[in-house]
Amino acid sequence: MPPEATPHESPHARTGGSRLIHMAVTRQARTRPRATALVEGSARISYRTLDHAADTYAAALHDLGVRPGDLVPVGLPRGARLIAVLLAVLKCGAGYAVLDPAQPAFRRRETVSRLGSPVLVAAAARSSDEEPAAGRGTCVWTPPAESLEEAAGRRGRAVHHEVDATSTAAVFFTSGTSGPPKAVLSPHAATTRLFADRPVAGLGPGRTMLQAAPASWDAFSLEVWGPLTTGGTCALAATGQLLPDDLRGLRAEAGVDTVWLTSAVFNLFVDEDIAAFSGLRTVLTGGETLSPPHVRSFLARHPGITLVNGYGPVESCVFATTHTIRPEDCDLPSGIPIGTPVPGTDVHLVGGEIWVTGEGLARGYLSDTAATRASFTTLTLNGRPRRAYRTGDRGEFDRHGVLRFLGRADRQVKIAGHRLEPAGIESVARTVPGIRHCHVLPVPARGTAPDAGGPGAAPDHLALFYTSWSNDLTAAAIRRALADRLPRYSVPAAVYRVPYLPVTANGKVDPAALLSTLTAARSTS
Repeated sequence: MPPEATPHESPHARTGGSRLIHMAVTRQARTRPRATALVEGSARISYRTLDHAADTYAAALHDLGVRPGDLVPVGLPRGARLIAVLLAVLKCGAGYAVLDPAQPAFRRRETVSRLGSPVLVAAAARSSDEEPAAGRGTCVWTPPAESLEEAAGRRGRAVHHEVDATSTAAVFFTSGTSGPPKAVLSPHAATTRLFADRPVAGLGPGRTMLQAAPASWDAFSLEVWGPLTTGGTCALAATGQLLPDDLRGLRAEAGVDTVWLTSAVFNLFVDEDIAAFSGLRTVLTGGETLSPPHVRSFLARHPGITLVNGYGPVESCVFATTHTIRPEDCDLPSGIPIGTPVPGTDVHLVGGEIWVTGEGLARGYLSDTAATRASFTTLTLNGRPRRAYRTGDRGEFDRHGVLRFLGRADRQVKIAGHRLEPAGIESVARTVPGIRHCHVLPVPARGTAPDAGGPGAAPDHLALFYTSWSNDLTAAAIRRALADRLPRYSVPAAVYRVPYLPVTANGKVDPAALLSTLTAARSTS
């Protein structure tokens, strides 16, 4: 049943513009046709060229039967042609779903089947295992092997369909750790709300943002449609494996001044080559709880760079809240704030849990009514019903209306009769001198499968995995430090030093991989 009580509501209610992504790009092409839209290697592609090439591809897709409401799977490699094709799909009134090349072939074929599009956009197939197969009634279209300038030169009629900002623009996929990934139907407004009224820091004319995230992530919307709908430039990384030297090269060659990095990658850059950030103007990070020591080191080394913490589930497209980080935020007991709502978004607390409303919400999950009903429900706010998404995160507002993250509600575990919150323990552990990164996991009872730490597993104790700058930091010292700040029953029974915290393809800590290394992890006790 949906909550009936009026929740605590963010005092920063805002409304954003309801624009279409492709129309916003076309508007930039008309007002600044010669401005650089994309940088790919040594190539500089103007807004006019990008928009006209997209018109050429849109006409081809339309002739093949793509119509408003279709969800078109796109299996092209990263690059300028991919972006032009995605614009073309949007010009047809359809939505796009970029296929993740890291997914097994059977998963990609399954996704194509679920989307039910009349057209599959794919590169020239080299073998049956390398490209997704088209389903019955679906034809395969491969864009010609040509430059965007050549495609723009073939431009004929412009395709135009009447759709509104609630229409699906993109399909994003969750991690899918068990079973098929959920397909999140994200509307145009979910993206354009971020950039229309008060653009996210680092966007707009004269700014250049790096594009390195996989195109199947919602971060792709930030890195591509952020600059292209606001008159900036999008610089394309050659690969998705961004390293400090890559950032240096793109800053020097393409003029990159704005980047988005997951918190895990941000920490890696700070540890390995903090000077690589030199010359940037804005760094956006998030995805997981930020590490105050890493943030403190960054701000001390680069006081002139704006550092923004962004929070939001994929069901609310990129960000629900943002916060420009100050040095004093690193000393807050509750951790670095996640901020105030972005335009067109409201944040509410129901029983301490974060709920999101507004234009950023997804339409739901493709072909999964049950999951949609479970995650998207109705809140009664000031006597009026509003559609809302339940994040599963816990939070609180400070006296200034700034939201603070208090951990995942669904990470809470019960051991020996005590309800324990791993995220809260991690927050305290990060204050122990010498700890770089840490993660707390419930460990199943002896004899239970190592990867059974999820729902339904019977946790026996908590384990703290950590990395450290110091070889002298022992498990005993960590336990003593935690015992001074936590109830005895909250102190992890086991403490393991590991060379690094493994991450998933989405850049978040991988619990299953950590648990699987228990026998090999070196305890410092």
